[in-house]
Amino acid sequence: MPPGAARKLAILTCMDSRIDPLGMFGLEPGDAKIIRNAGARVYDDALRSLVMAVHLLGVRRIAVVHHTQCAMHNPDPEALAAQVSASANGVPCPIELGSFPDPMSALRTDLARIGDCALLPASLGIEYGGFLYSVETGVVTRLL
Repeated sequence: MPPGAARKLAILTCMDSRIDPLGMFGLEPGDAKIIRNAGARVYDDALRSLVMAVHLLGVRRIAVVHHTQCAMHNPDPEALAAQVSASANGVPCPIELGSFPDPMSALRTDLARIGDCALLPASLGIEYGGFLYSVETGVVTRLL
C-alpha cells in the first residue's frame, strides 16, 4: 500500500472510540489520512499533521468531524480541569484541555485555522469542510 491517501482525503476527528473514521465515509484502509485528538480540534499539532498530509502525502480534501455526546463539549473548562486534577490524585492540570461550550462556534474556529494557515494556501486547491457525526445513529452530516 503506498503511503499517500488514495482518496486525497484527511479526516480530523475525535479520539472517541465510538467513531470509525473510515467507516463513517465508506472508506477502506489507505484511502485517507486519519488525525485524532480530544474534541477533533485544529490546534497546532493537528495543523502540523494536516500540513504534512497535504505537502508530503497528496491530501487535497480535509474533513473536520466533530460528534454528538463529546466530553469536550463542556461549558465549564475549569470544571473539566478540576475533574482531571481529581482523577490525578489532586495534581493540578497545567494543560489547556480545549473544551468548548458551543460546538458550531468551535467548528467554525477550526475551519478558519485551516483557511488561515499560510502553508495551506487556496492556490493549492485544498477543499475543507466541517461535519457532525451522530454517535447515536452513525450518520455524518455536513455542517460547514
